[in-house]
Amino acid sequence: MLFDAIILGIVQGLTEFLPISSSAHLRIVGELLPSAEDPGATFTAITQIGTELAVLVYFWKKIVRIIGRWFRSLTGAVPRNDPDARMGWIVIIGTIPIGILGFLFQDVIRDTFRNLWLVAIVLIVFGLILGAADALGRRTRNEEDLTYRHGLILGVAQALALVPGVSRSGATTTMGLALGYTRPAAAEVAFLLAVPAVFGSGLYELFQAIKDPGEQVFTMVETGVATVVAFGVGLAVIAFLMQYLKRGSFLPFVIYRVLLGIVLIVLLSFGVLQAY
Repeated sequence: MLFDAIILGIVQGLTEFLPISSSAHLRIVGELLPSAEDPGATFTAITQIGTELAVLVYFWKKIVRIIGRWFRSLTGAVPRNDPDARMGWIVIIGTIPIGILGFLFQDVIRDTFRNLWLVAIVLIVFGLILGAADALGRRTRNEEDLTYRHGLILGVAQALALVPGVSRSGATTTMGLALGYTRPAAAEVAFLLAVPAVFGSGLYELFQAIKDPGEQVFTMVETGVATVVAFGVGLAVIAFLMQYLKRGSFLPFVIYRVLLGIVLIVLLSFGVLQAY
């Protein structure tokens, strides 16, 4: 099982920041591995801690600056309209929707939303939406143009990622593009916005797993190894994607999502994979 956990850790690191849905890939690849099991929502949430640690490392200076200036804005030492202080508030505001919905619908997320038929349809539909936003978006706004209203809208988009196949980075980036932000700005905001939500979800699942282990697919040691692997791979993927988006479009990811959705539908139709 350790081999399976390592493979899934690699998959998590490769897919968390690309707009192709890490949760969908973990769900699909889990069925194709020797264990042939859904790794589960707990494994998914905990391994995402590794990829979010990669975000902290890559954007460390920026995150420290945002936190510092946000705190200083509370005392008036920094103007409240300071871009970094405003980003701090936007991250807080944008985290509220996914926090509320994730808590209210956690049972549905663990069960109904992991249906592979739903995953396949969502991969295709949201892939096409990403393609439209990328092609039609004005791409004239940068992070300095972010408003609290946009922060809330981006937060609602991020909450859609509770459904495997949507993609947390994909949903937020798609909305950012639709609102007129550049590709690098939309992606960077998506990464920053995800930090508190993912850490909150991952730490909650980790606490629950320690408190009540139950029948998990992987042991805590195996999950820990997968999380470390996800961190290393995820850090490399962030560096690649931020450079790529300076010159490239999201079209390759759109094509990949649609093709993967179609292949998944075919495999489900012929009984190669089971929906649950």
